[in-house]
Amino acid sequence: MTDQAVESDDVTAVEASSGSSRKRRRTRRGQDVTEHQFLGRRLELKELRSDIERAGLDTLSGRKAPRARVLLIAGRPGTGRTALAEELLGQVADQYPDGALRTRLTAPDGTPVPTERVARDLLNALELPAPPGESADDLTERLREGLSVRRVVLLLDDAGDAENVDPLLPDTPDCLVVAVAEGPLTGIPDVRPCTLGGLDTKSALELLTRHTGSVRITCDPRSAESLVELCGAEPAALEIAGGWLAARPKESVADLAKQLHSAEDAGDGPALARVFRHSYATLPGPAARILRYLSLAPEGYVDPHTASALAGCSVSAARTTLDDFVTLGLVRAVESELPQYEVPGSLVPLLRGLTETLDRPAEVQLARARMLERTVRLLTSCRAITEPDGSPARKKLAGLPSALRFADPEAGAEWLRVRQPALLAAARLAVADGELDTLARRLMAALVRAMVVHRGTEAAAPELYGIHRLVLDVAERRDLPREKAAALLNLADLDAGTGRTQEALARYRAALDAGRAAQDPYATGRAMESVGGAYQELGDWQRAADWYGRALAQRLARGERADAARLHGRIAAVHTYAGRYGEALRGWRSAVAGYRKEGDVPAQARALSELARVQEYAGRPEDSLRTCQEAVEWARQAKDVRLQAALQLRLADTLERLGDPAAAKLHRGAAERMLGEEMPGGAGGGPPETAIPSEQATNTCEIRSASAED
Repeated sequence: MTDQAVESDDVTAVEASSGSSRKRRRTRRGQDVTEHQFLGRRLELKELRSDIERAGLDTLSGRKAPRARVLLIAGRPGTGRTALAEELLGQVADQYPDGALRTRLTAPDGTPVPTERVARDLLNALELPAPPGESADDLTERLREGLSVRRVVLLLDDAGDAENVDPLLPDTPDCLVVAVAEGPLTGIPDVRPCTLGGLDTKSALELLTRHTGSVRITCDPRSAESLVELCGAEPAALEIAGGWLAARPKESVADLAKQLHSAEDAGDGPALARVFRHSYATLPGPAARILRYLSLAPEGYVDPHTASALAGCSVSAARTTLDDFVTLGLVRAVESELPQYEVPGSLVPLLRGLTETLDRPAEVQLARARMLERTVRLLTSCRAITEPDGSPARKKLAGLPSALRFADPEAGAEWLRVRQPALLAAARLAVADGELDTLARRLMAALVRAMVVHRGTEAAAPELYGIHRLVLDVAERRDLPREKAAALLNLADLDAGTGRTQEALARYRAALDAGRAAQDPYATGRAMESVGGAYQELGDWQRAADWYGRALAQRLARGERADAARLHGRIAAVHTYAGRYGEALRGWRSAVAGYRKEGDVPAQARALSELARVQEYAGRPEDSLRTCQEAVEWARQAKDVRLQAALQLRLADTLERLGDPAAAKLHRGAAERMLGEEMPGGAGGGPPETAIPSEQATNTCEIRSASAED
């Protein structure tokens, strides 16, 4: 988590999580935002800026620096180290025209954020490709390549050690890296830490003044200086002390200093802990409980719904309490289109300690369950709002409380966009918990459906890949073969879509085993067909035809004639690629017959067009001409103008080869009238291979949801 900012409650500080920039602004309810100048740290800023320009070891030895200069800001949580980094970025911004990137390397619970996730988020911020499922090494290599042609400053916040930082360092001296950590980064060469302590007294007093006003400070300067000393001059502790005084205009600075001095005499831990516990002790019981439970919020991201579900109170009461916490310096308000808050990372360990001491484990687990259940309902509502009026989903949506309903699809999409980092973190935490797997499965299924309907499968593919892996973890832990098969199929589809065909093949085979163990005919047939598709992609035509044949036998045994017709077409396509035109002709005729029995006119027209193509490949132009004419009639019945035009062009090409240029000209003219300039023209031009959709392209398998139905 980013530390308490040096700025006061009205100061804008920029912070980024997971590679995306977010502006944070501390506000009091009902007040306008007023920005203030950064306080203190002049000496530290001067040292950091001089470190940018100083000669490094490579320069002194006559070698060109191979990597970006790394500046380290070291200090305990609460010392304002992130705010100092942001001020530095603002001062050097004009030297790095390609902008600033920000990311956090440690989660609130102290665990390192996986390098794969960090690199992916930074690539997204740069608008560079980050294929789903790609390894951390490949992603960091993409990142370094992208940074090699840019001049950016990269803020790595809350770095744990050198192993977190090293893979992300740009291989160019034109970039600058600012790392924020608690201690030294041993292993990164040529780095001098700028170690932070407390603010200077003048800046600390000014920070207090911004909360309390100048009167109480100037009337009793000695008590104010004593309060600063008791707070260790740390910005986080001063923010809380200032918030406490701001909420109690009748209390003097001396009163607070006396109370904190008593806590110091009692040996009540570091300055921040003493100030926090003093402020916490004055909260009403319900508010104190809400504050404790905020430590359970995913990645420290909080909105009124999250706080409401955790504490078991109304949404309006939760929002009022959160705004009060902002005034007290206990929570930060995030500038956003929706109400958003963040728990300072320096306070998370203190809140968790209180929760472990004061709350029974069953109560804590119940709070987590309420939060997940609320999230599932919001995701369901977010998806349902996109359904047509009068649909079952919309009727069910109308029965939800108004606080859980969205006004329109745009409002649902905006909520999903703003809350996506917290939603993904909630899924990860739910799976890691291990005791709420049923809720975790429901959450991930709802999240997948909402993301697909609002963003589309392709755009959301990287996030979906991570969710499917979580589904697989739960399925393996709970021995759920049906869900394991579904997760493996989805992961394999994404692997295949990004060119990792061998990885996809291995997962399709594993999905087949899981489908058989679950006795799930859908998963089994789907997996066999997908194995065939993977072999087809690899150019192994014999194995592809064999696996398609196994899937066909299953479809025929189950009486699934439409799927059987489609598989006849896929087998025929493989034989066509292999040059086995006799088998291909038999396959396409079977596909045509199957579609005719099903009454699927468009599919029948496409299958006839493919049959005509193979007849032409096989050196039977007269047969191809007759089949193509029949296909034109079925395409006309299907009202597929583009297919009709493509077939007319194929007829023209065939007639030219048969020595009838006049008839060929008529057919080409008919195609041009249908689509005008959209279709290619000219003698001998002919349609491109994609003009007539192939059986393989137009009959893709259904993609199963991330989680099998409960």
